[in-house]
Amino acid sequence: MQPITDLYIELAERIARRLGAPRVRALHLPPATGTKEAEFCALELDDGSIGFSYIQLEGTEAPLREQHRARSLAGTEALALARGFAATGDAVARALGFAAINALSQQLFARSGWVPPAGGDPLGAIDPQRGEHIGMIGLFTPLVPAIARAGARLTVLELKAALVRDEPQLRVTTDPAELATCEKVVSTCTVILNDTLDAVLAACRTARHFAIVGPTAGCVPDPLFTRGVHTLGGRRVVDRERFLHAFGSGGKWGAHATKTVIARDDYPGIDRLLAAVR
Repeated sequence: MQPITDLYIELAERIARRLGAPRVRALHLPPATGTKEAEFCALELDDGSIGFSYIQLEGTEAPLREQHRARSLAGTEALALARGFAATGDAVARALGFAAINALSQQLFARSGWVPPAGGDPLGAIDPQRGEHIGMIGLFTPLVPAIARAGARLTVLELKAALVRDEPQLRVTTDPAELATCEKVVSTCTVILNDTLDAVLAACRTARHFAIVGPTAGCVPDPLFTRGVHTLGGRRVVDRERFLHAFGSGGKWGAHATKTVIARDDYPGIDRLLAAVR
């Protein structure tokens, strides 16, 4: 099976070629406040399209900030950054590469006239029901109450052993095998960035709905849908000026970036989007 990173770089090449080789306007980094709002960088292209990437994986944030102080990315071809997504062992190149892929995807959506459907559901439309066994990849603490209210049982797969615990309707584990009986799964988009998607999907092979969610889930979803993902829930910046002001000052920026949910059955596909570019 072709690596997901290679598939995304191939798509980035097709998108960049069709869009006329977009360039970077700026890389935006939030103040290091330690809040949820400071977990991402935002890469802006020349038309104002913005793509996010997670910067708190090990070996990413400090060197990224150091490089950002040393040189500007303005004028760089987005595709050149996107190719860094396959840079094994270079966390900064991978983070910037994924941000570029997301930004190119956002520009493609805009230029093709297709707007990802707005959706306020942070669970990516998994619709938990009473008695169901729900899986979660990465502990999204704010999402736990919604699953509990639905009367579902939740198993969370975490990398951090310190978070492991066992409660009546909630189990946090480091063992992927415990996801085997989950009927629906919601995952952080970090599984794309750290290249663990295929392993996670294999662990959840009996799930009838697999959703990937988070601000960094702004890419074209074709390789994910082919792999078996059902929905992709991301963010799309809708008020650039207010977003950049809030982002740059370390404030809450969610009000300026609408939540979207792209479902596999309703997505037009990369070929139609490229053909519709004007």
